[in-house]
Amino acid sequence: MLSRVAESVFWMNRYIERAENYSRFIDVNHQLSLDLNEQVPNQWLPLVHTTGDVELFEKRYSEPSPLNVIRFMTFDEENPNSIFQCLSRARENARTIRENISTSMWEVLNEFYLLIKDYRKVYMESSDLHGDTVSMDLSEFLSTVRKSCQSFYGCSDATISHDEVWNFSLLGRFLERADKTTRILDMKYFILLPSVHDVGSTLDLLQWLSLLKSASAHEMYNQKYKRVDPTDIAEFLILNETFPRSIFFCIQEMQEALEKISGIKEGLPRNLAQDATTVYLNRLRSENIKSIFDKGLHEYLDDIQIELNHIGAKIVERFFTN
Repeated sequence: MLSRVAESVFWMNRYIERAENYSRFIDVNHQLSLDLNEQVPNQWLPLVHTTGDVELFEKRYSEPSPLNVIRFMTFDEENPNSIFQCLSRARENARTIRENISTSMWEVLNEFYLLIKDYRKVYMESSDLHGDTVSMDLSEFLSTVRKSCQSFYGCSDATISHDEVWNFSLLGRFLERADKTTRILDMKYFILLPSVHDVGSTLDLLQWLSLLKSASAHEMYNQKYKRVDPTDIAEFLILNETFPRSIFFCIQEMQEALEKISGIKEGLPRNLAQDATTVYLNRLRSENIKSIFDKGLHEYLDDIQIELNHIGAKIVERFFTN
């Protein structure tokens, strides 16, 4: 496979996964803000911290109002990570490799992009987030984003061969997903860390529940644990081997994709991308939640992000650099 094709497939899936995750973050935060009313005046700024775009946001907006944050994360053309820009970039990557993906995939993605453009026209003209119509449309829009991303994944699964293109798709998707799981977990534990007297309060409980919902993990978590507990939530989202949004699961899927791409079964030598992923997966296997909290969860999540960036750099170096 040409490195150009591999890179486009990889980034197409990263951008789609990023758009889906942002829709989750915004929708859950929006619903939480309706429940909390004015109890948490800085409810929206941590969302920008989660995406790592605070500096750009502060250059473009005077205050972290709900409308400003939502516009920045959904439709802002100057924000390279907004949902609109993610879909634009995913579509452009797909356009350059039309011959390597199915017609159905292109149609789903193109229709998705055009739909987002229509929504963008409405929202960039809106000045009142708290109007009932706008609030209802926001939830509808974010639900549409999630469903469209899932339709694209389902279409990919059903309409292309599970060969190198497919495995580069998985590589991009799960690397992005692992990164976003660390960020949403870190936001609650570090940025929204309550004072001592708030621990265990209704506010604390609502925020932890919103975190689970952001990762679509609420139902699966409840099957394994009897109550909402920060330690159990961290264990579930970091170390669970079967939940598809846990960090362990994502790294495991990346390792399998890399082995298939790299031809390990054909006896070809291992590469640095494989080695970095395998080393980190073995490290995760040796961890337990007590040792993680002993190190400090925030510090541990920072370390995961560094490892993911390291793995990503090795993937770029091995497969995309001519």
